[in-house]
Amino acid sequence: MAIEASRESAPARIRLGMVGGGKDAFIGAVHRIAARLDGEFELVAGALSSTPARARESGRLLGLAEDRVYDSFREMAAREKRLRNGIEAVAIVTPNDVHYEAAREFLKRGIHVICDKPLTATLSDARRLAALAEKSDALFILTHNYTGYPMVRQAREMIAAGELGDLRLVQVEYVQDWLTEPLERTGAKQAEWRTDPARSGAGGAVGDIGTHAFNLATFVTGLTLTSLSADLDSFVEGRRLDDNAHVLMRFAGGAKGMLWASQVAPGNENGLKLRVYGTRGGIEWCQEEPNRLWFTPFGKPKTLLTRGGAGAGAAAQRMTRTPAGHPEGYLEGFANIYAEAARAILARREGRPIPPDVVYPTVADGVAGVAFIEACVRSSKRNAAWVTL
Repeated sequence: MAIEASRESAPARIRLGMVGGGKDAFIGAVHRIAARLDGEFELVAGALSSTPARARESGRLLGLAEDRVYDSFREMAAREKRLRNGIEAVAIVTPNDVHYEAAREFLKRGIHVICDKPLTATLSDARRLAALAEKSDALFILTHNYTGYPMVRQAREMIAAGELGDLRLVQVEYVQDWLTEPLERTGAKQAEWRTDPARSGAGGAVGDIGTHAFNLATFVTGLTLTSLSADLDSFVEGRRLDDNAHVLMRFAGGAKGMLWASQVAPGNENGLKLRVYGTRGGIEWCQEEPNRLWFTPFGKPKTLLTRGGAGAGAAAQRMTRTPAGHPEGYLEGFANIYAEAARAILARREGRPIPPDVVYPTVADGVAGVAFIEACVRSSKRNAAWVTL
């Protein structure tokens, strides 16, 4: 990847802290791998669990200094700001209900925030956080990791260049099967908090994976959602949040869309798929075959574009790490978001403008995602009535 460089000539690594992501936490480990992949970050501190003993154990397993492992994110934010070698950025990888308060503590101290999605558990918190980020000197990066895939960048570049013409149709789906049965009743940690309104917010599947689908559609197309009609269901008896969502969407400019998000569709593992059609052609991308993008100009044969292949443009090439034919996927896409964040943070550290080609989801994208969840819930409660965002 073009961003990768010799550590002999590179700037000092960005000192990174982490909130959440302790022992056995899936997404925390993913963030740590992504942060390490290009050698731009060094994890030096953490408030890794809301349980102090577990936080300390997690810190030891990660090799952190004992005095840099904290019992709370508030203690961590306050002390790290005072240290001469305190953290420059923090990764927030907790359940949704913690995002707002944790991000607030670091933003008000000028520490850059890299936050997992969705932005917050409520729309009011999302708007408050956006206002705080606007006032802060710190950057805010939201880890919608699928925006880091090379062929997603390829699709975005093609649409921006007008290769599809005027956009008409957007079809996006994200379907899984892991919650087909009431896994949350077995003590499974990942299922418990995702199906708990107090920790996840008002959206279940629509918040957990529907926001990824929504973000992908708007990131690639550049379209703005204006109104939607949503039908949310909790098919598993007793489940408090939705596990399936069908959403009709209307975009500014006249394009129409459909979104399906489900965690109760047997036979689907991580089926994120996007199709976009315009007056001049269409594209199709599937996350489970991420190195391929199908492009069909109207009236011409279907063309397969591949990551690293001759048809890949500059945007895809800049996100590419390995030679053509070597698969790249989830971890590399995640790492690309961290690499973009690193370029922006280092520019701020050195007093330079952020390079214009740096692209990552921002707090504004986060507010849009939470507004999408809120609108879906509101619409579904009104028997799928059309609502504006």
